[in-house]
Amino acid sequence: QVQLVESGGGLVQPGGSLTLSCAASGIIFRVYAMNWYRQAPGNQRELVAGISRGGSTNYVDSVKGRFTISRDNARDMVYLQMNGLKPEDTAVYFCNGRSSGGNYEYWGQGTKVTVSS
Repeated sequence: QVQLVESGGGLVQPGGSLTLSCAASGIIFRVYAMNWYRQAPGNQRELVAGISRGGSTNYVDSVKGRFTISRDNARDMVYLQMNGLKPEDTAVYFCNGRSSGGNYEYWGQGTKVTVSS
């Protein structure tokens, strides 16, 4: 059974930091590209950051320089370090794993991040 389980969300003040974690099980983690998506109320889900099997990363422009995605293949974990948080970062954040070629794709249940004073 494949599971992606996110943790680390919560309430933080503007300018603060959070680190999201995603624990994967049931997949050969090292062969999956891993991504973080987010969805704010009334908005479509958007790709925030991605990391390839080889460790290459990509970010949506709005988080470049503030967010960092990383992975630990020994622990089957992917992380999203979020600094300089803004109210517009408020959303439910989802962990996503996609196999090479896109034949297999899995989602976590999401973790809520609220940025507010």
